[in-house]
Amino acid sequence: MSAGSVSKTIIIGNLGQDPDVRPLPSGGVVANLNVATTETWKDSQTGQPVEDTEWHKVSVFGKNAEYARDYLRKGDKIHVSGRNKTRKWQDQNGQDRYTTEVLVNGGSGEISLIHRAPQNRSQQQGQPQHQGQPQHQGQPQHQGQPQHQGQPQEAYQQPPSPMPYHYGSGR
Repeated sequence: MSAGSVSKTIIIGNLGQDPDVRPLPSGGVVANLNVATTETWKDSQTGQPVEDTEWHKVSVFGKNAEYARDYLRKGDKIHVSGRNKTRKWQDQNGQDRYTTEVLVNGGSGEISLIHRAPQNRSQQQGQPQHQGQPQHQGQPQHQGQPQHQGQPQEAYQQPPSPMPYHYGSGR
């Protein structure tokens, strides 16, 4: 009997740009995200704050990609759960290169919006920026998020979760 293993990556960070959504030959879509995580600490010598930002490549498929396309924007704080994958490719000079990314697809991950970036708060839920794209229907709307000074006075609505249940859970 062989022992199993787990590849699970959890990231909570900010989108560096709007999702880059592209069609797949299968008819689905993939959303490519760049997510920044930042650690802050005080330098022991100077006492000054120091920041270290790490960028993570994330490839999102299926319903999660549609959710990213419809609801996520640059600056939003998001939660990503997926698995690490390193792929090999060749650059223009024929040199082997490696890219490690987090894969989010049906059974191995999910994404969700934690906090809308201030410049994105005026967008209404159910009215994505990208016209002509399908919208998620029948999802619950969450209201009652706190208002921040300098923000529009309309009620902020959290977008629905892309998955009402976890795929593969049998529920």
